[in-house]
Amino acid sequence: MARQSISLTQPNDEWLKTQVDLQEYSSKSELVNDLIRQARKQQNQVNWLKAKLEKAEASGFTTDGKEEIRSRSKENLNG
Repeated sequence: MARQSISLTQPNDEWLKTQVDLQEYSSKSELVNDLIRQARKQQNQVNWLKAKLEKAEASGFTTDGKEEIRSRSKENLNG
């Protein structure tokens, strides 16, 4: 596993410490890795949605607007 050194603002460091103190995570490293995983998953969902919207707009085979497509896609993403 890669080892990194990062600087945090005091509020962010305090928040991380609180999460560990509350035993939500066993270490700050575990929490930071989880946050990164969540951000990556969210970015993948955004990219998927953007591609779907662009494909629908380019195809011309839908009369649905962007908001309708986005809403239906969000429903599909959330199961």
